[in-house]
Amino acid sequence: MRTAPAPSPETDFAPFAGQRIAVVGLGRAGLPAARRLCNWGAEILCWDDQPESRAAAEAAGLPVDDPCAAPGFPFDALLLSPGIPHILPKAHPAAARAREAGVPVLCDAELLFRALRAAGSRARFIGITGTNGKSTTTALAHHLLRSAGRASEVGGNLGPAALGLPLLGDDGIYVLEMSSYMLERIDRLHFDVAAVLNLSPDHLDRHGDMAGYAAAKARIFANQTAADVAVVGMDDASGAQFAAGCAARVVPVSGSTPQPGGIWAEERLLRDAQGIIADLNDAPALPGSHNAQNAAAAAAIGFALGLTRGEIAAGLRNFPGLPHRQERVGTREGITFVNDSKATNADSAARALASYDRVVWIAGGVPKAGGIDSLAPLFGRIAHAVLIGQCAGDFAATLSAHQVANEVAVTLDAALPAAWAAARRLGVPVVLLSPACASFDQFTGFDARGDAFRALVAELPETV
Repeated sequence: MRTAPAPSPETDFAPFAGQRIAVVGLGRAGLPAARRLCNWGAEILCWDDQPESRAAAEAAGLPVDDPCAAPGFPFDALLLSPGIPHILPKAHPAAARAREAGVPVLCDAELLFRALRAAGSRARFIGITGTNGKSTTTALAHHLLRSAGRASEVGGNLGPAALGLPLLGDDGIYVLEMSSYMLERIDRLHFDVAAVLNLSPDHLDRHGDMAGYAAAKARIFANQTAADVAVVGMDDASGAQFAAGCAARVVPVSGSTPQPGGIWAEERLLRDAQGIIADLNDAPALPGSHNAQNAAAAAAIGFALGLTRGEIAAGLRNFPGLPHRQERVGTREGITFVNDSKATNADSAARALASYDRVVWIAGGVPKAGGIDSLAPLFGRIAHAVLIGQCAGDFAATLSAHQVANEVAVTLDAALPAAWAAARRLGVPVVLLSPACASFDQFTGFDARGDAFRALVAELPETV
């Protein structure tokens, strides 16, 4: 193995000097991580199962070879892309070899933490997870901090990979969205403030069952002490269980129910024991009770980091929101089009449906376990449904059984004009894309699906 030359302003900083690290998976996070580890003195070896990704690494001057080619596993760590399994449903060969050799399998957030501490920086780490809402809450917490003038960087599962973030000094704050895949692979990473928002069935092939999934999420609290803060969402049954296992001071949060010692919303008023913090009616990017809980969690994080009530209220008001999360992408003839393409499961779609009294709903794609049966209590809000993708027929059968008017359009290109026509005919003010499904039957990801929806709305005529 060799250390590839890569000029960097951090060339003299070598926290991983003398360490041998295998980097497997050279996508959005892996390739930048390999470059930076080289800059930081590590002796690395890169690998990806896709020839084009290996070629990109070679073109960048990085050493590429199969880490399983040598006897044993002669590395100090394996940095494995979060999307590649190390246990279930089937371990990648490099992960299997690492585990046999007792070599830790890590995520890049772990290595960022180690680098910062090696540099002597006491920058704080904020970790946020949950089945739904973690991206919005991560972006919102970062926005509150930046709006209040704090030195904050955001990344992880949202935005830049952790090892792509700049090194911060003692006053710096890293706000990291942590997926369950990443949390499986932390070791020393210590979150000064950690948040779990909720838990519903997802990624069960990777974690085995709900108990395994919950255990992965709970690792966000693993290295906390009584000096730290644990923010726990209480709007589903998992909250009490997470809170019971925390060594840190627990701050419970809710979008609808009073929480002694915590933060909650009453109607749209965000408050704590001292009184009202903010009126969420003044925060248009945060509709619905689920976003009220997200706001409560972000506020709890802000308070833990020393923000004032006024700073939090101001930041909530001017938060711009995130793409593909109840993003208002246009209005035609008084009808608002909402892009909630990030809703890739029924629980996430439920949060969007609950935010509007009456909608024309565009849904479908590759279904998750359970389909949309759990949404039945919200079917009364659906004036008409337009269904796309692999599960369109099954969703149509479910909706018809509940007397919900629907039609199958198959593609999003066909669904958008059909939904607009239905909204005009029925006098419905909102067309909502909240698919309750993955997108991979027709799109490369939820973001591509949302971008397509936004473009189709832009092409609609102003009047008919």
